[in-house]
Amino acid sequence: MQTAIKNIVIVGGGTAGWMSATALATILRGQYNIRLVESDEIGIVGVGEATIPMIQRFNQVAGIDEAEFMKATQGSYKLGIEFVNWGKLGDRYIHGFGILGQDLWTVRFDQYWQRMRALGKAHELDEYSITRMAARHNKFMPARPDLPNSPLADIAYAYHFDASLYARFLRGVSEQRGVRRTEGKIASVALRSDNGFVEAVVLESGERIEGDLFIDCSGFRGLLIEDALQTGYEDWSHWLPCDRALAVPCKSASVLTPYTRSTAHTAGWQWRIPLQHRTGNGHVYCSAFMDDAQAQDILLKNLDGDVLAEPRQIKFKTGMRKQGWNRNVVAIGLSSGFLEPLESTSIHLIQSSIARLLQFFPDSGFNPLEVAEYNRQSRFEYERIRDFVILHYKANQRDDSEFWKQCAAMPVPDTLQHKIDLFQARGRVVRFDNELFAETGWLQVMHGQNLKPQGYDPLADLLPVEEAEKYLESIRDVIAQCIQHMPTHADYIAQHCAAPRQPMPK
Repeated sequence: MQTAIKNIVIVGGGTAGWMSATALATILRGQYNIRLVESDEIGIVGVGEATIPMIQRFNQVAGIDEAEFMKATQGSYKLGIEFVNWGKLGDRYIHGFGILGQDLWTVRFDQYWQRMRALGKAHELDEYSITRMAARHNKFMPARPDLPNSPLADIAYAYHFDASLYARFLRGVSEQRGVRRTEGKIASVALRSDNGFVEAVVLESGERIEGDLFIDCSGFRGLLIEDALQTGYEDWSHWLPCDRALAVPCKSASVLTPYTRSTAHTAGWQWRIPLQHRTGNGHVYCSAFMDDAQAQDILLKNLDGDVLAEPRQIKFKTGMRKQGWNRNVVAIGLSSGFLEPLESTSIHLIQSSIARLLQFFPDSGFNPLEVAEYNRQSRFEYERIRDFVILHYKANQRDDSEFWKQCAAMPVPDTLQHKIDLFQARGRVVRFDNELFAETGWLQVMHGQNLKPQGYDPLADLLPVEEAEKYLESIRDVIAQCIQHMPTHADYIAQHCAAPRQPMPK
């Protein structure tokens, strides 16, 4: 006989807590008691402002209207990430969402492109991607599924938004669906004497909140998963040595760009995230190669406009919890691990953890086989994203600082080295077991950072050169025509989801 659990306690708010609350309240349809405990006195990291396209699925499942969500969060659209100075100083490329080119016959588009590029008969990779070209021209529109043979049907996009406003928006959604919020700081955690499961959290007020399933969204500290259960943490800083970030908002630039920008500096990189009401900025850096004052000086000298707040420092250690699910505690968000926001995966990892929890949702027995499978899948996802992020550091040719020289020389995980070797042989990219980043993502970064294959798929030679040249040119021409008919990013937002103007401070 199965005995259902009844009481779910979410510890911590922020993006992780309120995304968890929204998803659970929506899927479980009021059949479980969901309670979220957070304290207004405890700040949230709140810099996860850029996303990847899978967040659209979260919004759809949660029944969230896109225009309403964009207005509430001062959101803008995102077609990809521009990387500046990552291969060599002066280099610039975009990792765009969606597909490249158009499939033809036997081999993938990029193999034909590699062949024609070797013959000097291909243009830059950007020109065969609707999202990359739209980003270059500051254009945006959602996909047109009613035009199945047009690149306009292939526009994949994500969002930029204000993380604190997003949490507030989801709180409203969650509370409408029955989630009960409790304000208060947790003073202690009570464990069951027989099996070490968490029995309750006790607030400073003395209130005791019992639960069957606890979701730890307490951030880096890991109040339940680590402080209470001593789960352990796997450190990946030998591959990803940046350990600090400074975050600061500034006034918006004159052009509202539909992409995130990542600019590599001497010992790290700077993010730029354009929102409707401001630009979010941050400098991720390695304290072994740069002190805090230098990092702040670089950040403040590379902003769009006037600073709107004091820079805020965040210290972190890249890695993951040894178990994301331990006993009756599931860690979601920063409590489960941290991969720097280079490829905007932080919010996606929250979303995928929630989806995985629902896939293996427990009864009171907490089947250890299901818990183990949850942890296996979580590890696979973290490790493959880790490899993708490491690639950006490893594949550099910069000689202007010891930091970048060390990154280029470092040994990398075997799983990543295999991908690099395979690409350098014939430009092949293989996606393993439905890992997050598909072949086009790996290709764009490898090519963008100057990894050069020695050859290409021999089956690409089956198409005569003249036909291959016409094939590439037709794709390029159609994309260029589509770009001309797209509205600007700013115009699209103004027409469909502009946030109410904020009153001027008195």
